[in-house]
Formats: sequence, C-alpha cells, structure tokens
Amino acid sequence: MTSPPIGRSGRALAVWVVTRAGILLFVFKVFRFPQQVILNDVSHVYLPWFEVLRHGAFPAHDVTWQYPPGAAAVMAAPAAVPLVSYTTGFFALAFLADALVLAALLYDARRAARMPGVWVWVAGVALLGPLVYARYDVLVTAVAVAALLALPRRPALGGALAAAGALLKVWPVLLLIGTPPGRATRRAWTAAAGAAAALTALFALTMSGSLSFLTMQADRGTEVESLGAMVFHLGRHLGWQGRVRMHYGSMEFLGPHVHLVSAAALTLSLLALCWLLWWRLRARTYSAATPYDAAFTALLVFTTTSRVISPQYMVWLIGAGAVCMTVRGSSQRLPVLLMLAATLFTTLEFPLFFNHVTASDAWGVLLIGVRNALLVGASLVACRRLWTSTVPVRAAGGVRGGGALPETSSVLTSR
Repeated sequence: MTSPPIGRSGRALAVWVVTRAGILLFVFKVFRFPQQVILNDVSHVYLPWFEVLRHGAFPAHDVTWQYPPGAAAVMAAPAAVPLVSYTTGFFALAFLADALVLAALLYDARRAARMPGVWVWVAGVALLGPLVYARYDVLVTAVAVAALLALPRRPALGGALAAAGALLKVWPVLLLIGTPPGRATRRAWTAAAGAAAALTALFALTMSGSLSFLTMQADRGTEVESLGAMVFHLGRHLGWQGRVRMHYGSMEFLGPHVHLVSAAALTLSLLALCWLLWWRLRARTYSAATPYDAAFTALLVFTTTSRVISPQYMVWLIGAGAVCMTVRGSSQRLPVLLMLAATLFTTLEFPLFFNHVTASDAWGVLLIGVRNALLVGASLVACRRLWTSTVPVRAAGGVRGGGALPETSSVLTSR
C-alpha cells in the first residue's frame, strides 16, 4: 500500500498545532473563553476527589461520583506530573492524549493511504473546543481509539484495552459489539473479560467503595441537554410546573412526570441494546470496516437515547467516528458528518448559550433541538447503513439471488 503524500499529513498536523495552541491558550486563561466556568471542574471536582482517593477510598458518599474504579487512576495521574500544579498536570495529560490519538491515526493513515480519519479527529476536537481538555473523557477516548485500531490484527490486545477503557468510564465495552464471529471474537471478548475481572478485583482489594458508582444515579432526573428534555423545554411554555436545578453534577429538570421521561429514556436505551444484539445475530458479511462501524453506531445510539447527554460525550463519538473513516469501505460517512455538525451545535448550546438552554427560551430550545435532531438523524442513518451493509436481504424465494444464507464471512475491504 502506498503512503499518503507527506503534504497531506503535514497540513493536518499544521491545523492540529494551530487549533490545539488555541485550546491551550483558553484552558490556561491567556484568553478568556465564554463561560470560563467550564474549565473549573479540574480544580473544583477532580482535585477534591483525588484528595479522597489518595487515602485509599472512593468518594462513596458523594452522589456526583458516577465512575467505575479505574477512574481513580485518571484522577491520580495529574499529581504525578512533576513540577506543576494538579490542574496544569491534568491539562498536560489531556493534551498528550489528544496528541497520541493524532499520532495513532496518522500512523494508520500512512499505512492505509487514508486521511479522512485524521481530519475527523482534528476538526472534531477543534469544534468542541477547550471543554475537551477540561474533562477526562479525552483520556478514555485515547484508550478506546487504541483498542479499536488494535482489534483487527491483535484482537486480544484490543479486548484488553477495551476492558481497561470500560474500567475508566464504562462505554468502551461497546467497542466489542462488532468483532467478527469466530476466533477474533473469542480472543477479544475473553481478553476483555479477564482484564476487567483482574482490574476490578485489584481495586476492590486495595480501595474501599470501588463499586459505589453502581448505585449513585438511581434518583437522577432528566438532564437539560438530553433528548427527553425536549418534552420539558416545550412543556415550560405550556404551563409545566417544573424547575431546572444542579442535580448529580449536572443541570437537570426536576418536577412532575420527570420520572416517566427518564424511564422512557432508559427503555429506549434497552431497546437500542436489543437491536444491537439482534443485528449481531443476523449479520453475515463482515468487512474490515464492520467492527468500527458497529462500535460507532452503538456509541451513537446509546448517547442519543441517554437521559444525560453531557457535552464531553461528543469526544467519544469523534474518536470512534475518526476510526471509522480510516477504512474506505465504511458505511458511516454520513452519520459521522452529522455527528460533527452536532458537535458544533453542542459547543453553541454549551457553554456559549447555556443560559438560554436552562431558561428554555426560543434560542436555547432551537439550539438544543437542532443538536438532538442531528443526533437522532445520525443514529437512524447509522443503524440503517450498518444493517444493510452486513445483513443479507431475503427475496421471495430466500436470499436475494436464491440459495441459503451464506456462512459468516470476514471480507477484507481495501483501506
């Protein structure tokens, strides 16, 4: 395979340097980003958690702690960066994670002569802005991207990395939904199960309260940026008597019927899981793109149906979407583009015009409505394209063209 021209890689690297320099100028407050408060989580939330974790216990009595035990390693890591404060160390690690994702995608691009994946990452993070460096999701995404890129050639390593990511923030477990049936799936899933069990046992034996996060979100409301929140944004103009409050670490709707909408969101997520399992059972044609396309689709539908859609969740989709675009045969080009458009509207609704969103005024409802509509559209298109690219179509006499269903195959498309 030929490598892409050096000029194309150089242009992507130049744009990355310029945009990341801008992000760093914002996070270190050389320039003021609108709603600078988004940068305070590191010092106001992560650092206090670290002070508890360093004594060998999880913040089990803090309802805002909603993360699996591996997150403790992320919270402790900035303190290990020499000669700088905790906050500076965190920003440095976030920047390093961003750079490592870029390096992995550039390496893959030179091997496969494909640059779109690099550009999705470069552009997506730039669209989301300094929030990316102010949340730990970019570090989890770096592990997830490494897991996805490792799966085709080293499924056991990919599975272990996915498990490590899941111990950081649960969602990377979805990356394994599309591994080809047979030896690759057995190796990936076995390695993932083993790594998850070993790491969970390690935290349980060395720190108290390691599984407290499992019960922390039982009484959550509906977060104001979620799909279900649209009911209440519109309802406030029709007399709904609820309110918006900081609850479980995010701005949520509280009041009449919120529990019903939250239950509906959980039901949608359960239906999404059932659809993914049904797709897994019916899929027959696996290409080089299928594991990536399935991972992106799974992340997309679970993000869209969640009762909480925090802005940093878009980092997950940017990473998975970038990996999809490393393969010429991917079915997810349009959903990835819709996701990038949703990323732009995410930055507009939070933090730029978040006061309008929490007030449910016309501008706020428009912004959050467009963002959520883009996510819904991307999810529907992604599911449709994943299905049609992998599941044979039955004609009146059986499979189109006649004959029985083919055996499960792994078709390597060109990259």
